Amino acid sequence: MKNNQLQLFSESGIYQLTSNAFFIDPVRILNRSYTRFRVSPSTYYSRFFDSSNSTQVPKASEDSRKRKRKQKKKPQSLNEREQIADRRHQEVKPLLLKAHEALIEATDLLKVLRNLRNDGCAVGECKELSEESSELSFMELGSVWQAPLYEIVLNYYQDDKTFHNGGSVLAQSIEQSVTPVFNNLVANEGSCDIEAELFNHKYIIPIRSCFYMSDLRQIENLIPADSDCGFNLIVIDPPWENGSAHQKLRYPTLPNRYYLSLPVKQLCHTSGSLVALWVTNREKLRGFVENDLFPKWGVKYAANFYWLKVKANGMMTGELDLFHHRPYECLLLGYCEGKVSFSYALEIIEYSSVFLVIIQGNPPLELLIIFLLPLPT
Repeated sequence: MKNNQLQLFSESGIYQLTSNAFFIDPVRILNRSYTRFRVSPSTYYSRFFDSSNSTQVPKASEDSRKRKRKQKKKPQSLNEREQIADRRHQEVKPLLLKAHEALIEATDLLKVLRNLRNDGCAVGECKELSEESSELSFMELGSVWQAPLYEIVLNYYQDDKTFHNGGSVLAQSIEQSVTPVFNNLVANEGSCDIEAELFNHKYIIPIRSCFYMSDLRQIENLIPADSDCGFNLIVIDPPWENGSAHQKLRYPTLPNRYYLSLPVKQLCHTSGSLVALWVTNREKLRGFVENDLFPKWGVKYAANFYWLKVKANGMMTGELDLFHHRPYECLLLGYCEGKVSFSYALEIIEYSSVFLVIIQGNPPLELLIIFLLPLPT
């Protein structure tokens, strides 16, 4: 059974720990979208794995000592919102602990995790995608008056025009097109990855994918003329307002009221859509989403997904009960009803509230959602 699980994990990037707990490897999942390239594990995980402690094995005695020390601290008085947030935490805590315990017991998986950074391509198999030495700030580029004039170069590789000399490739035919990078849908509808160039920086656009870079004032342009061409799955990760000065320096945020104008209902497919929304653990925000935002969007709440952050050795990135720095984030899952009934999906969701146990990094949850819930078409 374990060998089968590891084989499935190697192919899909998803390891099922229990009926409602999964470990996700973002690199494996992302690489399923590429044909000629691969995301470099050594580059991706170098930001998150501390090699000095990646080989340490979690010890129950250490955890128990930490709990005892924590129990000696005098409890601080919580205001009304903090009390509600703490009740939410206490409700989900047993499920998170059970998921984490399942990860620690999956010794075969832990052995694989410690070597994730070295899990690269075979020689000559594919090109690796590594980080640029300096990244472009698209927020800064898009905010200047010249933004509508910026263009991106798309390089299309024609497989049927590749020239060989015996078994080696001499040259490959490349066709180029130039298109605006902002306020414009840039798409790759071909069967190969596209190499794109912008200001001497290279980017890879996977097959059958597209992107639209703009601000909320242009979001109406994404609404399909035919609702049958809408989206079955909408994942939203807003730049929520954050009191942390450190977070404010990382990226600009928007007041909550601006999200009320997002035309989510109009973006949905006529057959119905699942809507996944990343939220912080602030109770004020949760109340806003449940009482104002979802009703305004026409979205009905269905379930919570939790991203539990762990290190290479399986240990959590922080103490579970640390009030303002929980080692997990929440993804609210809702749905917009359409021609297809979602009753079958809701039964699955209610049965398997999913708690993610994954490495740090923005997790591509679309595949997990599709894995659990076949979307209507």
